[in-house]
Amino acid sequence: MNAPITPKILTRPVPSAVLDALASRFGAQLSTALAVREQHGRDESPFDVPPPAAVVFCESTQDVADAVKLAAAHDVPVIAFGAGSSLEGQLLAVQGGISLDLTRMNRVLEVAAADMLATVQAGVTRLQLNDELRHTGLFFPIDPGADATLGGMAATRASGTNAVRYGTMRENVLALTVVLADGRVIRTGTQARKSSAGYDLTRLMVGSEGTLGIITEVTLRLYPQPEAVAAAVCSFPGVAQAVDCTIAIIQAGIPIARVELMDAGAVRAVNAHDHLGLPECPLLLMEFHGSPAGVREQAQAVEALAAEHQGSDFAWADTPEERSKLWKARHHAYLSALQMKPGCRCVTTDTCVPISRLAESINDTIVEADAAGLPYFVVGHVGDGNYHIGYLIDPAKPEERELAETLNAQLVRRALKLGGTCSGEHGIGLHKQDFLREEAGDDALDVMRAIKQALDPKGILNPGKIFA
Repeated sequence: MNAPITPKILTRPVPSAVLDALASRFGAQLSTALAVREQHGRDESPFDVPPPAAVVFCESTQDVADAVKLAAAHDVPVIAFGAGSSLEGQLLAVQGGISLDLTRMNRVLEVAAADMLATVQAGVTRLQLNDELRHTGLFFPIDPGADATLGGMAATRASGTNAVRYGTMRENVLALTVVLADGRVIRTGTQARKSSAGYDLTRLMVGSEGTLGIITEVTLRLYPQPEAVAAAVCSFPGVAQAVDCTIAIIQAGIPIARVELMDAGAVRAVNAHDHLGLPECPLLLMEFHGSPAGVREQAQAVEALAAEHQGSDFAWADTPEERSKLWKARHHAYLSALQMKPGCRCVTTDTCVPISRLAESINDTIVEADAAGLPYFVVGHVGDGNYHIGYLIDPAKPEERELAETLNAQLVRRALKLGGTCSGEHGIGLHKQDFLREEAGDDALDVMRAIKQALDPKGILNPGKIFA
């Protein structure tokens, strides 16, 4: 079965008594204006879904708890909203209800430099946190591209360009404050770097997409800012050579900080959008962290491996300005690609496979995409086997959407067959529910449903996501 073209809509009514109670409690923090509701009823997925009935702009954990209690009393769904950058429909109101906007919860509550950790409210973004840290000698490395909120990044178990060196949100969240479905507030984890005390509720909540609780505070690991940083770009005659070079880098044990793939279509798009002059062929964009001698040694080893795999135009970005320009272009790849086909929508997906199977997975995917004739682009955090493909479709042509979903299904099933996963970082949301069943199996899904039922017996927390 392919991913759904149109999600199932089962709108639950929101009684006027709930809206009246919310208005009494929150005043101007509540909005029922259509424009506001529509803003909170869409994300970067290709789905069109009716907006929520109302939006509450929460400013504290207590605000979230009070809103959830009022909703729970009337079985009204509640959906947490951060930056709105999710790609698989996680924040869409498929059963109606109330959107809880957490962006005003944007305070950095504590920076414990000696312990290399920070505690933030859920609406703090990764760029905001790093700006706060700039004078401490520390930084938070998880970088999914969008300036996402840290609460949303925890909820979707995000990763991104630095994961090959620093891990994902799973490894970098130490503790959480979470509002449960009945309005109770719990604290999971501690500031200690390890614990064997009871069930790991922190890991349960990280990646749960707001279906088990609403994350309102996050305690994160921080890292020393590297003494030296260098970035480089290297072009290849084809994607196969670029991927094989990546595999060689990882298997050689080189502690590269970032290694990103962009295919010719992605390079062409960022050249046009960011006014760059990169050779329009597949390339690797790499970054090295460490001491000056260590960075130099890593870079020389990678340059030699690239030459062995037909790499060319190996160019260094030595200054912070040059590095920033390159990484800004990489982060703009999605929006840049949309501008290559004005008026299009993007059906995007991600998978992750064992590094030894990466070349096979990407090469077969590109062969299928070329044969189908849809414009597409490929980018990837290939150092850990994770890559994305975006198919650009005309929203007025349903046959293009259907073709894109067919290609998506083939890609995901190939990843599963190769020992990989249906999603390396986007999550499940609405788009990948059938693929989760294929990956995990019915018995594992039954366990997930039992956990959901135990924590959210009324099914009000982001209903319809992960599994129906």
